[in-house]
Amino acid sequence: MTKKSKVILVTGAAGGIGGACVDLLLHQGKRICAADLKPFHDDDVHEDAHDTLLMQRLDVSDPASCKAVVAATLERFGRLDGLIHMAGIHSDHNWRELEAEEFNKLLSINVTGTFLMAKAAAEAMSKTGGGSIVLTSSGSVNMSGHGGEVSSCPAFVTSKAAVIGLVGALARSFAPLHIRVNAVSPGATDTALMAHYSEEALHRLSQRTLAGRVGSASEIARVASFLVSDAASYVDGQVIAVNGGETFDR
Repeated sequence: MTKKSKVILVTGAAGGIGGACVDLLLHQGKRICAADLKPFHDDDVHEDAHDTLLMQRLDVSDPASCKAVVAATLERFGRLDGLIHMAGIHSDHNWRELEAEEFNKLLSINVTGTFLMAKAAAEAMSKTGGGSIVLTSSGSVNMSGHGGEVSSCPAFVTSKAAVIGLVGALARSFAPLHIRVNAVSPGATDTALMAHYSEEALHRLSQRTLAGRVGSASEIARVASFLVSDAASYVDGQVIAVNGGETFDR
């Protein structure tokens, strides 16, 4: 099998970083299953990728849905070599506004859903010699308490902190199956999440980075693509910050 024929499942693929991952991987010649709970838009359809792109609906909080999207990938492409798991939800509520129902929903999707998707993918990869799994944490885990809309949202920050622990546990568990597990931890990134940010908040976030700006979805996608590739064969159990040199003291 050539590198170009690898099969990668991307969740959260209907936009944002997940959509950027799909675009990049297709450009690299990979075969892709793009999955999301949200509907895909016309702009997401690659007219020249009929043979290399499968689009599926996915609810990561449902074990049957996770298994079904993996099964659909196997049926279409015959194998699964990698998972880039970008699916997740956000919370805008601070500690006074946050109730147990919303907190539990965040954990169900961002933590349990991450485990369920990784488990379903690993079961498929283990039958064909292994693969690579890339999960998603967040720079808000390190920046919490230092201001900013997302960094002060306890449910979201907690869920993304849990993903860091999950990376280590799954990397050790899946190593005998020759499956690597890593994560990207994006800093402030220009996606729909930031659409409601004020100019002041965007300026403050930009000034916290050594790059002097927020990142783009494609910049995060390039790192995720590296981690899922053979070029990262000696990278395992790591959480890679992609944040433009975000610091607390700028």
